[in-house]
Order: sequence, then structure tokens, then C-alpha cells
Amino acid sequence: MTASPVVRLVVRPITAEAFAPFGSLLERPEPAPRQDRASPIENARPGVPPNLALIRSDPAAGLMPLKRLEMHPFSSQTFLPLAVSGYLVVVAEDRYGAPDPATLRAFSVPGETGITYRAGAWHAHMMTRETPGTFAMLVYEDGSADDCVFAPIPDTVLAL
Repeated sequence: MTASPVVRLVVRPITAEAFAPFGSLLERPEPAPRQDRASPIENARPGVPPNLALIRSDPAAGLMPLKRLEMHPFSSQTFLPLAVSGYLVVVAEDRYGAPDPATLRAFSVPGETGITYRAGAWHAHMMTRETPGTFAMLVYEDGSADDCVFAPIPDTVLAL
């Protein structure tokens, strides 16, 4: 029996334009000290409460290869780095309700930039670059199966 080939995914610096199909970046407000409505927050299930959680993330090198992606069909999901020097984001476009492996993309994100995945965006779990890190995460969830969907992808390694 032959093992399936491993996909090698090159990590590129993130830009707002490249990430736009999957969500938005949360960057330092300039010049004002406050930026209202910095990112769209979506909740398509009335009555489902917000969940503000703290997430510990491990370095990507210890978690390879990637074998699956997740998506939140009814809620956006925001990650704000609290103690992170830099992290990685892996996304894919949707094809017939599953991630399209041909569209896999990997981005390197600076530790002072947050991200919001739009509802329905396929993405990998949070991965820091070199050391473990902590994020604040905001998502609407009620503990039901509708909160998060997982789907397999071909074994994927990140070319750091």
C-alpha cells in the first residue's frame, strides 16, 4: 500500500488583500487612538451567546503535518494575540461544503496583528512560529454540533 503524497505549502507574509476572501486583519489604529467596528463580527444564530476564550497555541513545527481544517458556519471567529511573537494562518476556499485542497494558502502573521475569520471560512487551528503563545478568541457558540465543522485535507506541511 502506497502512502499518499504530502502537500508542501509555502508560508507567505499576510496582507489584507490576500486574506480578504477569508476574513479581515486587525491592525494598529492610525492615526486615531480608537478604531470602532475594526472587523465584521457575524452571528447567524440569534440567541447563541458570544464566547470570549483564551487559547494556548503551540509552535507549528511540533504539529505537522496538518490533516484537517475547521470552519464555523454561523459565526465569525476573531483571534487577538496577547503573548505571541508571530503566528501562522492556513486557509482554503470552500468547494461544495468542504475545503478545496487546491486553494490551500499559508500566511505568516506578526504578533501585533489580529485576525477575524468570516463565518464559513475554512482554516487550521492556531499555530505560533517559535514559542507557545496565548490568544484571546471571540466566537458565537452554544456547545452544539453547529458551532464547528471539521474536514480532512491531504497531509500538509508548512515550508517555513
